[in-house]
Amino acid sequence: MQSSHAAAAVSSAFDDPNLIAYGGLEPVVRLAERCGLPALVGEHVGLPASKDGTGAFPAAKLMSLVGSMAAGADSIDDMDRLRHGAMGRLFSGVRAPSTLGSFLRSFTHGHVKQLHAVARRFLPELARHTPLLPGADQAAYVDIDDTIRRTHGYAKQGAGYGYSKVKGLNALLGVVSTPLSAPVIAATRLRKGPSNSARGAAAFVAETIRTARACGASGLLVLRADSAFYGADVINACRALGEPPRFEWRLDSV
Repeated sequence: MQSSHAAAAVSSAFDDPNLIAYGGLEPVVRLAERCGLPALVGEHVGLPASKDGTGAFPAAKLMSLVGSMAAGADSIDDMDRLRHGAMGRLFSGVRAPSTLGSFLRSFTHGHVKQLHAVARRFLPELARHTPLLPGADQAAYVDIDDTIRRTHGYAKQGAGYGYSKVKGLNALLGVVSTPLSAPVIAATRLRKGPSNSARGAAAFVAETIRTARACGASGLLVLRADSAFYGADVINACRALGEPPRFEWRLDSV
């Protein structure tokens, strides 16, 4: 026997007031608080006051975004998953998706740089509280690369067509790892879509190295990048920090 009709729609909801959907999120939030993330956001992120309160309470909104992403959210609508079941009894200050969407849309490039400042200070604190980069006192790797992230709409600040022929924003990424650890994003920089790979790379490499050192990478540090970053300014930026000239250049961009 089998059904002769297909369901018109299927939906599900997690609404039991006594159950927690993401119990593992509680120690993650406590760790973020112990490392000072809310205080860093309150100190370095400032949006202009508005009648609708978009820029108010940035720490609560950023913690809601971080918590939602840690629970697997990848869109604004997904930010609502922290308000199901008994999550309201476990966490306070969770903001609605519409509030978080308005908050993010109010960001300019300057506000993104404020978030960079928060991340740069938070990561060394995280390394002090967790075994983030085991073996970094012996050897660590710094990988530098850029990527194009597609954007939609005509009002996105800085969007343009870059080397990939995709309309979007260009992001520089600085990743630190060791032979015993998973890669950790230590630095990011958002740039206009048409930016070439090496634009601003020297200062970015220096920032990534300083962050890696602050996270406990006191041993040998090997810089790895493709040939687009092979230039005197990048090498001189490393030497200015007292780093030994140890580089590995990939040829995948030639």
